Amino acid sequence: MRRADRHPSRRAFLDVTGAMMTAGLAAGCTPDSARPGRHGPPPPDPGSAPAPVPATGRHQAGITLPQPAQPHLLAVVADLRAGVAPGPLLAGLGEAVRALTAGSDARLLGLPAGDLTVTIGVGPRLVRMAGGSLPGAADLPRFSRERIAPRARGGDLLMQICAGDALLLPVVAAALLDHAGDRLRERWRQSARRGANVPVGDGLTAPRNALGFLDGVVGPHTDAEQRRDLWLAGPPAVAGGTLAVLRRMELDLPRFAALSVAEQEAVFGRRRASGVPLSGGTAASGPELGAKTPDGRYLVPADAHVRRAHSAVVGVGLMLRRSYNTDQPAPGLLFISFQNDLRTFTATLAHMDASDALLPFTTTTAGATFLILPGFGRRRPLGSQLFG
Repeated sequence: MRRADRHPSRRAFLDVTGAMMTAGLAAGCTPDSARPGRHGPPPPDPGSAPAPVPATGRHQAGITLPQPAQPHLLAVVADLRAGVAPGPLLAGLGEAVRALTAGSDARLLGLPAGDLTVTIGVGPRLVRMAGGSLPGAADLPRFSRERIAPRARGGDLLMQICAGDALLLPVVAAALLDHAGDRLRERWRQSARRGANVPVGDGLTAPRNALGFLDGVVGPHTDAEQRRDLWLAGPPAVAGGTLAVLRRMELDLPRFAALSVAEQEAVFGRRRASGVPLSGGTAASGPELGAKTPDGRYLVPADAHVRRAHSAVVGVGLMLRRSYNTDQPAPGLLFISFQNDLRTFTATLAHMDASDALLPFTTTTAGATFLILPGFGRRRPLGSQLFG
């Protein structure tokens, strides 16, 4: 690539890094819960640097690793320009990710990499180039309560950047876009954050969302659940990857806050303070959907979110789902789910669309789905199984 061709990306690099002190960033990029029956790692020493997270392996980092969760996230969605071959671009991005997460890339500007992770996914258009029947080839359908501009729907490439240090995120994004040069055109980006995890029992933790409720309690947390519902087992080109769905939502916080606590709890089907289902038990035990009051009313209302989104009610597998709090462009959530079957998400949202008390408080303003590529290493470049 000629030096003159790289000027736009280098200007973008300087623009983004110059603005990093004012960026509103955050959100954890690891599971919201530790695996049941296992002890998580001890809390880090506040004075110690976070442990580095290996970028290579069977799965990409930033999905089930690291533990505990990093508090900051930046998602960047971009398109490949016409005529760009995905294979070389992805292989080069993989090498850039290795250098950035190892702390050896000068474009980190002296910032320690710490627990930085970068997770790369490709959109349906690129997957169809490799095979129309592959997982990830289907576009995300449209749903109700959407107000999505064309530029904020879909995309060819996802870069999910997570770290304990918020300053890293725009710097790493700028470095990756600089590496890609004029081969990529950015569509949209979103920074987000989440609070500290709250213990909910059975070795599980969960953060609160912007509505004040614990979020992400249910999911594929054990190795067996993740093999069944999270990771793609095949075909070989995608084995070790997963499917991601991103949805950015504005929240009607004033209207939700005007409800009584009891009304808010009926919307979710859980106690606001503890996360315990309205049917009783513990937050981690899950709701008893058949439990009724003496006069025959369901303890968990028929339109409560935990009932309408429950995998057993919908008849699908579990999603590794996370909701991150956002300030810009409006107060809301960035929802990300990982699953090995897109129907797990689409059937769940279709079931919620029919009657979910939570959805009237949300408006979706961006949405996309991506095949998160299998893990990579020195002998297996990122994306080589799909585009090699």
